[in-house]
Amino acid sequence: MSQPSTSTPSPRQPPDAPMPDYAAIKQRQQATWASGDFAIVGVTLQIVGESLAEAADIRANERVIDIAAGNGNATLAAARRFARVTSTDYVPALLEKGRQRAAAEGLEVEFREADAEALPFYDGSFDVALSTFGVMFAPDHARSAAEMMRVVRGGGRIGIASWTPDGFIGQMFKTVGRYVPPPAGLVSPAMWGSEAYVRQLFGDGAASIRAQPRIFNFRYASPAHMIQVFRDYYGPVFKAFGALDPAGRQALEQDLSALLERSNIAGDSSLVVPAEYLEAVIIKRTPEVLH
Repeated sequence: MSQPSTSTPSPRQPPDAPMPDYAAIKQRQQATWASGDFAIVGVTLQIVGESLAEAADIRANERVIDIAAGNGNATLAAARRFARVTSTDYVPALLEKGRQRAAAEGLEVEFREADAEALPFYDGSFDVALSTFGVMFAPDHARSAAEMMRVVRGGGRIGIASWTPDGFIGQMFKTVGRYVPPPAGLVSPAMWGSEAYVRQLFGDGAASIRAQPRIFNFRYASPAHMIQVFRDYYGPVFKAFGALDPAGRQALEQDLSALLERSNIAGDSSLVVPAEYLEAVIIKRTPEVLH
């Protein structure tokens, strides 16, 4: 099994910038996503997995890998279309949530603990690779993109859903980052929500790239309700509040509440917050055969 070089620089990183300590960052991320209970938030995003499965044209008996699958939204969507699905994540607790959901629906899925930056599969093992709000959080963007491309056969598809930099979740990341800054030198995961960036990551190996912005609506009872759910269950927000003193927690809560109130389109009756994401489908170039 061939693997991309560990020395591949991340896109948009200045050539003289120090390389981030990806191993340490990844260990911290694993702890973050294992904290709280992401599935409480994750299941509300199921419609994104269904939309991505349609965009990627998942067909019966195709070999599909869901990378950084979380609690399995794209996994279930592909399995419902009778594909042969392998669901992967590097957080065992999240895989277990996906396993329980698949069992409840009687869906056959293989679950494998795996790092998006070092997938334990041969080149060209799958017809399709999917990821909904998952691979975007792998710290080394160039390597995770190369791995997605590597495990898909020539002519196969890669379908990715990623929050955009200027959408609601991108703004939430920026708000949290003012209180708990991300590791130095790390490229924002929201860059995956930029079509130009996706073309930079995949363009050399792609026969075509189709990308379009979409909207997912977060629906909660109120700003306070959504903040409480994210504070209790969504790993990055859970960890951010835990890292702050009482004054910092109060200030962060006030800033998140202001962001939600600005973004709410439901008036005073409840909370509906449109969150933009980029849906991208990449067709892998078929290698030329030399005669």
